[in-house]
Parts: sequence; C-alpha cells; structure tokens
Amino acid sequence: MKPSYARNRFLSLIKGARPQFRPSPPIRIPGRPHSTKALAPSKLILPRRGISSTASRGFEKAFEPFEYVDPEGITRKLILTEDNLFHSFTHSPIPELRKRAAFMRQHAYCPHPSHKPTRIPHSAADLESRKSSATGTQPAHANFECPDCGVPVYCCEEHWADDYEAHLEVCDIIREINEDDHDLRSGRFFGEFRFAEPQMEEILVNMSSWDTYLYTRDYDALNEDREMRQATKLLTYPMTIASVLHELSPYNIRRGGRMTPEGLKSFSALRHTLHPPRTGGGDSWKNLRLVPPSVRIFVLGARAESSLPREAWMQMVYLFHRVQFSMHFIGPEAMANRESELPLPERTPLNPFGAVVEDRISDALKISTFVEYYHTIHKTGYFYPYDPYFDVFVVFHPGFGNPASMHEWEETLPLLLETKVPIIATGYSPADMEQDVNHLQKRFGNEMDILLEPGENKFRSLRWDLNDMDPHDVTCSNWGLYAFRGKRYETMRKEEEKEEHSERTK
Repeated sequence: MKPSYARNRFLSLIKGARPQFRPSPPIRIPGRPHSTKALAPSKLILPRRGISSTASRGFEKAFEPFEYVDPEGITRKLILTEDNLFHSFTHSPIPELRKRAAFMRQHAYCPHPSHKPTRIPHSAADLESRKSSATGTQPAHANFECPDCGVPVYCCEEHWADDYEAHLEVCDIIREINEDDHDLRSGRFFGEFRFAEPQMEEILVNMSSWDTYLYTRDYDALNEDREMRQATKLLTYPMTIASVLHELSPYNIRRGGRMTPEGLKSFSALRHTLHPPRTGGGDSWKNLRLVPPSVRIFVLGARAESSLPREAWMQMVYLFHRVQFSMHFIGPEAMANRESELPLPERTPLNPFGAVVEDRISDALKISTFVEYYHTIHKTGYFYPYDPYFDVFVVFHPGFGNPASMHEWEETLPLLLETKVPIIATGYSPADMEQDVNHLQKRFGNEMDILLEPGENKFRSLRWDLNDMDPHDVTCSNWGLYAFRGKRYETMRKEEEKEEHSERTK
C-alpha cells in the first residue's frame, strides 16, 4: 500500500525533531529530607506540529455560545468569537455551512490535470483547460478538504499535494472567504451595517474610492478589513449605479476616466435631470413648484440585489437631492430569498404583471418587483415611452456571453438597444466581463456604442465569493464595469450634401 502524503510529512517531522526532556516531578520519601533532584528522565516529548502550515490555536476550554444584548437593545446569541472563525466547512459549527460542504462534494469536480474535462474552459487561466479528453481519467468529485482553507477542492490527498502549487494561488483567498462566511453567521453585532444618515447638499461627496466615500459621507470608522468586506458586499450595488450617474463621478472623459464621447452625451442628459437647478420651491403653497417625473432605474435579471435591505438602496438616493427614483427589479428570480412575501399578488387589469410595489420606503424612492422576463413586458408597451433624460438600464453580472445563460438575453438585448437608453453592466471577474463584451461586440458591434470602456469597478465588493460548483473559481460582486447603448445616427440635410458635392466637383 502506498504511504499517504500526510504520513510521509509526519515521519519527516519526527526524524528532523530534536528530543526534549522534561524533568519528572520530585518524589518525596517518608523519613528522608525533601530533594528537588529528578530521579529519572520522563518520556520523550516531540514538538507538536500539524500537517497543515496553518497556525493552530489551543483552547483550554471549548467556546460555549451565550446570549448578549447588542448596542441597539436586541438580544443576540454569540456562536463564534473573532479569534475562532476558521473552521472546515465539513465540521463547521454552522449547519448551513456543513450543508454547503455536502453540496460541493456532490457537484464540484477535482481540477487535477489527470482527469478528463467536465466543461468548456472559460479562459486560458481556467484549471479546466489543463485537462485532456484523450489521456485523462474519469472525472471525480471533490472529496478532499484542504487543511489550509477548509474547503473541499480535490478528489484525494495525493492530487491535492501534487497540484498544491496551482491551489496555492487561491488558497489564501478561499480561507478569507471561509472566515467571512463564519463571521457573517457568528452572531456578533455588525456595526458596519449601520449606514449613514442624509446630509446637507452643500457637503460634497468624494467618490474616488471606498475610503473617501465612507469618510465624506460620515460613516462610522471601519477599522478592520473584515468590516470593510462585509459592508461593501451590500453597498456595491447602489454605489455602482451612483458612481456612474453622479456629477462627481470618477468616470469621466479625461485620460484614464474610461468614458467615451458618446458616453458623455448620454450620461450628461441623465445628470441634468439628477442635479436640477434650485427653483425656490418648498413645502408651502406659496412656494409650490412643478416636480419633474421620477428617474426610472430598470434592474434586469434581478437576483440578490432585489432582496437587499432598503436602507442600502437609500444610500444611493441620499446622493441625489430634490430627485425622486422609481426602481424596477425585473427577472424570473427577482423574488428569490423573499419567500415571506409570497404568494405573489394576482394579475389584474390594474396590475397586469403581478408587481410587488413598495411605495412607502421614502418620499424619494419607490420599488416595484416583476417576476417576469423583460422582453415580455417590453412588447406590451407597459413602460413606454423611454426617455434618455429619465431612464437607465442596469444589469448585474448578466452573463451575455456565458453559454449557460446567453439564450435568456437573445430576445432582450435587441429590444434594449432600440430604446437608445444607457445600459450599465458589471462582471464577476476579468474573464467574465471580457466574455460578455466580446459577445456584444461580435453580435451587435454595428448596432451599439460603448459609453464606458470595460475596466475595474472602483466600488466593487471587497469581499470574495466562492463558486460551489467549482471552488477554484473565485469571484467578487461587480468586479468589472462598462456601459453601452443602441447606436444613434446623426441626420444631415439633403441641401448640405448637394453643396459639398458641388464644391468637390469644382
């Protein structure tokens, strides 16, 4: 039988260790004076060292959960402490993570190059591209859990050890994901989720980065990296939209700003509406003024963003004073993780698509959720007409070029380009964004204009996410950002064309 990798490492540790002797406790014999001299040496004590390079902590007593009252007066139960967040998914104290580990063992495949491929590689950096259909063995599920990151990644210990160099590129990130997932369910009080209140319009917001934004918006100080990761995971969705539409946007037409001349035209129209001039209006009848229509934001293919706390979306609203927003979450999964609100409203003549309307969030924000494909609603003219001064489309991680999801957008994309309204899109990773942009250029290259060149999103989530179907596929929400719209054609008078032709003939 071939010795295991763990056994070989353990034997090497024993051979290379120096023996240490500990004196035995003194023995007192009745009738004789007490002596501190050891009678005999004790047994050989070897240095304790785990198989993993991860530093192990010793606890004299296992941590016992207890209840406490947080600063808001709510009784909570603390399950894990800050210094005890790393646990393997399989033996996690959180039942939800143990179920997640079982799911990964059943659906994730070993990325070792000796196996046959199980899917088409996404890019050259994908570990699946190393596999060969001719010489590879049968695929195997990921049953071995890496001791350094605590996630099932390979089919056996031998493949993990043989391919450890490739796994090392993402091992630290996966460990960080492991600790963040345990932290989110630890039961501690999350002070980073106490968002900022509205502030005066005269106080300018610096949107160069997360740090400058949180500081100028007067957030409580987030001194820990983990707090920043947890907070930006929620705020990335509203702030990604706001960072493009705001007049102080970090994306501009200057060098490095990534905005194109066509993008300046489209977003200038929206900013003209989002930052209206002062009209002297007020709350009294004497100062009554006409109010412009609300700005409509259509979030297509909505999933996690539709279930965000409404306080998170209000952070976007606070940046635009004297403007009202009407958000529409549209998609077959728009009500995911909102089972408490089911069953959905009946479809009536006044509500033909069974929309869930939330109109009491704020005077400046109204949210409607449609569990339906956008192209079905578009064909009925339900949202018609579209105005580039008041409308914008947003798609978070759409997967335009992903073979598994591109068919869902085949009928929607031509309708979006017909509206001539800006479309803001994001990607999970550089490869995911590049795949979507290449598909758009190949399929609609002559029918669209790029408004914002593809690149890294300044307000991406700082927390990484793990793909349960492929643990080595590490991504983060809204990593990349770009924008496009349907092409506009400039018209010319026929008389001017004749004059130009006559001058050329002369």
